[in-house]
Amino acid sequence: MLFALIRMFSGQPLPDAAKLVFYRPDFYGAQSKRFTHAAMRGPSGWSVADRELMAAFVSQANDCAFCTGAHTATAARAYQDEAKVRAVLADLESAPIEDGLRATLRMLGTLTREGTVSAEDMRNVLSAGVTRRQIEDALAVCAAFDTTNRLADAFGFEPLGPAGLEAGAKFLLTRGYR
Repeated sequence: MLFALIRMFSGQPLPDAAKLVFYRPDFYGAQSKRFTHAAMRGPSGWSVADRELMAAFVSQANDCAFCTGAHTATAARAYQDEAKVRAVLADLESAPIEDGLRATLRMLGTLTREGTVSAEDMRNVLSAGVTRRQIEDALAVCAAFDTTNRLADAFGFEPLGPAGLEAGAKFLLTRGYR
């Protein structure tokens, strides 16, 4: 009944990620929501838009269509610049972003694809002007989405259409991950 009510008011079906939280709260519920909300909306030297871009970038590196779509739309809405987000996801090295964000995304991509980063990778991020706290915050985003991506793929989350992506982005930017 709750899902029908949400669909009636939003005009969109409830995304599979939300269904998982409702159906299996002990498996992927309160603790995951708290961790993800803190990573994505807690105090940070990174903007909300930057963290949503990190989520999209990690999700793309993991080939997770559901999360890539959702967080690309959310980052684009947060930046109010879809072209910027698309440029980063198409070619990180030529995208119009600050060097610190580029170095951080490069490191997150390495960590996601290879499962490890080197001291040299970290030195490169620090030398781009990123603080140790920002690195910790970026790693929290990566951890949240490495987990979420795997669950989305394991449970076969259906990618959202354009209207669903827009509604989801608006919701995430308004309410966060609670």
